[in-house]
Amino acid sequence: MSEHQTIASPPAPSESKPAVSRTVALIGNPNVGKTTLFNTLAGRKQKTANFPGTTQDAHIATIDTDTGVLTLVDLPGIYSLSLDQSESAICRGVLDGNTAPEGWRARPPEVVALVLDGTNLLRNLRLAGEALARRMPSVVVVSMADAASRRGIHIEGERLEAQLGVPVVVVSSKTKQGIDEILPTLARARVTQVTIPTDASELERWADAVYADVASSHDERDQDDKLTDRLDRAFTHPVLGVVLFASIMTGLFWVIFKLASVPMDAIDLLFATLGGFVADTLPAGPIRDLLTDGVIAGVGGTVIFLPQILLLFFLIAILEQTGYLARAAFVIDRLLRPFGLPGHAFVPLLSAHACAIPAIMSARAVPDRRDRLATILVIPFMSCSARIPVYVLLTQLLFPGSSTKQALAFTMCYAIGIAAGLISAILARGTILRGKSRPMALELPRYQMPSVLGATKQAIGRGWLFMRKAGTVILAISVVLWWLGAYPGSESSPVAEGLREQAAVVAEAQPDDAEALLAQADAEDTKYAARRTFLGRIGATAQPVFAPMGADRQLTVGILASFAAREVFVSTMAVQIAGTDDTEDEGVLAAVSGATRDDGSLVFTSATSWAMLVFFVLAIQCLPTLVVTAKEAGGWKWAGLQFAWMSSFAYIAATLVYQVLSRVL
Repeated sequence: MSEHQTIASPPAPSESKPAVSRTVALIGNPNVGKTTLFNTLAGRKQKTANFPGTTQDAHIATIDTDTGVLTLVDLPGIYSLSLDQSESAICRGVLDGNTAPEGWRARPPEVVALVLDGTNLLRNLRLAGEALARRMPSVVVVSMADAASRRGIHIEGERLEAQLGVPVVVVSSKTKQGIDEILPTLARARVTQVTIPTDASELERWADAVYADVASSHDERDQDDKLTDRLDRAFTHPVLGVVLFASIMTGLFWVIFKLASVPMDAIDLLFATLGGFVADTLPAGPIRDLLTDGVIAGVGGTVIFLPQILLLFFLIAILEQTGYLARAAFVIDRLLRPFGLPGHAFVPLLSAHACAIPAIMSARAVPDRRDRLATILVIPFMSCSARIPVYVLLTQLLFPGSSTKQALAFTMCYAIGIAAGLISAILARGTILRGKSRPMALELPRYQMPSVLGATKQAIGRGWLFMRKAGTVILAISVVLWWLGAYPGSESSPVAEGLREQAAVVAEAQPDDAEALLAQADAEDTKYAARRTFLGRIGATAQPVFAPMGADRQLTVGILASFAAREVFVSTMAVQIAGTDDTEDEGVLAAVSGATRDDGSLVFTSATSWAMLVFFVLAIQCLPTLVVTAKEAGGWKWAGLQFAWMSSFAYIAATLVYQVLSRVL
């Protein structure tokens, strides 16, 4: 059975098994082991989709069983079906048959599998009562039996089955207890005949009565509980908890930058080699240029972020599985609430310093919609790694030879970005996203050993989602910008022709001088052609718009080109001024530093350099980020708002900096 077969297309009947196709919806509170159970049953036959109009994931798997084909749908964790939350609305819609993951037909599931945490059975019974009251064929899976046993809690499965009126199986994913009984139990799903109250207060008393009948507790506290208490006192402490969080996150990003650099360099080399191979194989012409400079460079520019994305989501999954991430969110919530952001937003904001794209995707963990949108809108203010080459260039121009001053300017860039993000969050929550935030109610899960395999699957799923959703649009943008920067072609520069004539004259007597003249001629041709491309012409036309912030024609072209990616600014300026994109050449930095405008004045004065630095700290300058914002926020209006606000903020701030400093310095 293919994992891609849909609900609407069951397999043909066979002699060995009946042609039965059933959908099983897994419902439960957060952190009850529901997804772990899903992964155990599904193995590798799973994929991820979204519910339409939301960023909520749906894990789906289609598997063969002795009684037919089962399609498992792992729904978001909820505390109640009646809450006014997107997760609860999704679960209600699925049970009613009005909602389905993207690409699947909406209809009520044939079976509802209620996953209840054996260590917190009383609380879980309230959700179970709500679901069973809907009179749908159901089963109950009591998870974490081993942990419950260690805590002195014994659950009578048969008595619970009698109380609920549906089949019950008690399992432990860690010890594999009862795992083999789950699929046969799903085949026995039935509608409960037990009367279950629908009134909230009566449901509470019903859950208390059921729990008292089916569970016995010896009030034992093992070493795990004592260790949990000690760890919680440290991790949730108002001061020590923040210090520990900062240390753990610093270590996380050290690992990302340290380890990701190796595969990123390998990917860069791979695409450079591939581009070179295509360039050597195909004849010169527009097809070769399109493939090498457009398609291959565009794909490479996207894929090179993949190692960071995979590592980031892998490490976050590890922290989440250990139980630490919930404690971190609890601690940081106190710091972010005054700015209109919840504790859940801190990990996306911190991860944005690596790359805004996976950070925006990780904002799915923010439960409240307003909080989530505010987080997404301000994430690009955090200085990502793509800004680093720009910061390096501009700080070197500002403070040549002073590494201390360069480091202080670097730190200032990060601080300005964070401050701008927090200010923007306050403004957003006070205007377009006005409304009371959902109180941060979360359960502190048990500490446990993480699953490397599970974290790897989650990271791969996120990485594939990034490539599938953002990659195609990013490629299209790269090709368009390549075309604007390559066409129309131009004849050789008159200056370059003169240099070549000089080289021919001195070739025999002074071959080294001739070679230098030819290299200078090639550089002149590159600069000459760059000014005459569509992008160069657009830059010349748009220059008056950027003039108030100190930008001349060359700087304007660099700013416009950087919309493909921020780091493109450096290579574009090198091409415009030095005629080469070899930004590692020390001569290029000298050329950029001494570059002049058309009127003979310096391009990079102190006032202009400071203005450009402020502009690149605050401007979004990255179309791929806007693409992901539109996907995750639920429409291009949010991406347009993000672009308009950040661009306006950056433009006004850079203009003020230039106008003030040009009069003072």
